[in-house]
Amino acid sequence: MLLTACATYYQKLAVFNNDFESGNLVKANDFLTKDKKGQSGKNELLYHFNKGTIEHLLGNYSESNTQFNQADLLIEDYQKKISDQALAMVTNQMNTPYPGEDFEKVLIHYYKAINYLRLNDNENALIEARRLNLKLQALNDKYKNKNKNKYVVDAFGLNLIGIIYQADHDYNNAFIAYRNALEAYENSYAKQFNISAPLQLKKDLIFTAYQSGFAEEGLFYENKFELKLENPAASNGDLLFFWNNGLGPIKSENSINFTKTGANDNYMTFVNQEYNLNFTLPYQSSSNKKEKEGFASLELLRIAFPKYVARTPYYEKGYISFENNKKELELAENINSIAFKTLEDRMQREIGNALIRLATKKAAEYAMRDQNENLGTLVGVVNAVTEKADTRNWQTLPYSISYTRMSLPAGTQTIKWTGKAIKGGQDKEQLFTFDIVKDRTTFQLFQSLEIDKAAN
Repeated sequence: MLLTACATYYQKLAVFNNDFESGNLVKANDFLTKDKKGQSGKNELLYHFNKGTIEHLLGNYSESNTQFNQADLLIEDYQKKISDQALAMVTNQMNTPYPGEDFEKVLIHYYKAINYLRLNDNENALIEARRLNLKLQALNDKYKNKNKNKYVVDAFGLNLIGIIYQADHDYNNAFIAYRNALEAYENSYAKQFNISAPLQLKKDLIFTAYQSGFAEEGLFYENKFELKLENPAASNGDLLFFWNNGLGPIKSENSINFTKTGANDNYMTFVNQEYNLNFTLPYQSSSNKKEKEGFASLELLRIAFPKYVARTPYYEKGYISFENNKKELELAENINSIAFKTLEDRMQREIGNALIRLATKKAAEYAMRDQNENLGTLVGVVNAVTEKADTRNWQTLPYSISYTRMSLPAGTQTIKWTGKAIKGGQDKEQLFTFDIVKDRTTFQLFQSLEIDKAAN
């Protein structure tokens, strides 16, 4: 029982994760279908994340959207109850409903949009683009102080909006979305996540500028990028190929010691020199004399907080090729990097909350010991077991997303995907056949699950 309590969320789903990571998607899907406990309660959102991902990879696009719609509703309707907050203060955050990370909420729309496009439902794909745009606006409004939050805009999400509009021949809105995406890549992603604007985005921006009648803007971007407008053959159609590479990080647990350096009647100060952290905790609100004495007696606190563990992808680059035409799949979203940065951004808040939680638990333990030593010891054991970081996250996301656009002749065409393995690895090839339609865009999302370094 103690081992189960100490296990991370990833470890608790070991059977599911082993099946998914090994590519046994049917077995992984069966596990979720039978997981009645996961289909409700505090981890329900994660259930729908995972179920939606697997249904997409199995080609069940309508069912995938059913799952992601449920996830979206949970996010929109989610409001923490006072009782949940109170419970978290005396136990841990894993006893509250999982609300989702900001980037996880954005990526729901990536899968949903591709699902609709695979179903040839452009109308709902456009609705998804608009909903994604609203979510990105809300994200930007949420973080007014951009110096403290690195993930304030999703450049890939803006790019995806442009791609969807372009597929619908709405070149004006596509141009606007592409221009916003370019700005996000240049002003945010390049600095925070070391991701430059993809070449394909630049080409699409120029193309939609001219298609919208914005010749001046088109010429401006041609000069800026040192590119020329590319007009595909009138009889061709487009292939938009997205490559989900590897697997994103998982959350594990870390612990850190804090030493009390000062105190008065109302406050205590705790520091950790390793991370150069300093926190002042109020305790004047405690009406219980013994509990207040318990706060004052604290000298050392050891807290638990979440950390990400990366799963390094097996392939470092990917390409698609048709006859003599070979195009690199360009990195557009590094989910691994975004995950690490967003957790780093809120590290102080996470640790501050953990300190308050642990100090409250320790003070209650001290007060109880004064009344009954055995009962106080029991409270201490319970405190130790329940002092746990929230290790939940959407663990079926890819490490990164790359993409490219390829113009192909109308008709049945076969393209080859090539995964370039890391040094010493074995490259891999896979064939895809598409029915290309003149002046239409065909969409494909391909997931390679192989990883070089597994999470511990």
